[in-house]
Amino acid sequence: MDIKDCFFLGKIVKKYSFKGELLIKLDTDEPGLYENLYSMLIDLRGSLVPFFVESSQLHKSELLRVKFEDVDTEADADSLIKSNIYLPLSFLPELEDDKFYFHEIIGFKVEDKTFGTVGIIKAVNDSTAQSLFEIDRDGIEILIPMNDEFISKVDKPNKTIFVDTPEGLIDLYLED
Repeated sequence: MDIKDCFFLGKIVKKYSFKGELLIKLDTDEPGLYENLYSMLIDLRGSLVPFFVESSQLHKSELLRVKFEDVDTEADADSLIKSNIYLPLSFLPELEDDKFYFHEIIGFKVEDKTFGTVGIIKAVNDSTAQSLFEIDRDGIEILIPMNDEFISKVDKPNKTIFVDTPEGLIDLYLED
């Protein structure tokens, strides 16, 4: 399985016991959805390797305590610490119409109520306090906050997001 067909679930942050148990910091708002998985994909030096889950349970709120098959010692567990965990995109729950996963809107067109066609979403920057649409407009990057007040409609079938941004926001990027 290729990483582009998967989503990032979390990162193995530390050992839990001397029997090979590990703690995974989950990158999700709903950790309970991932408590009873059959397997997970671990990124080992650029290759996704399936590991089968012997047991798992939530530990505190966003940590998942996992025991993988054939990971039975501290040394086995040590070799997996700091590894990223992935799952196939098909594991993502279906979202309501106006909700979306960041990966699925790449390539969507952005239409502003006043400005008109803004451009095409090339990425989502979620490393800032507020996530941003990174939009390409003929080689010019335009950043629009992913604020519920700005997003009027998400038209998934037509791959278009309709926004109503504050006056002048888009123009800031287009002035010399």
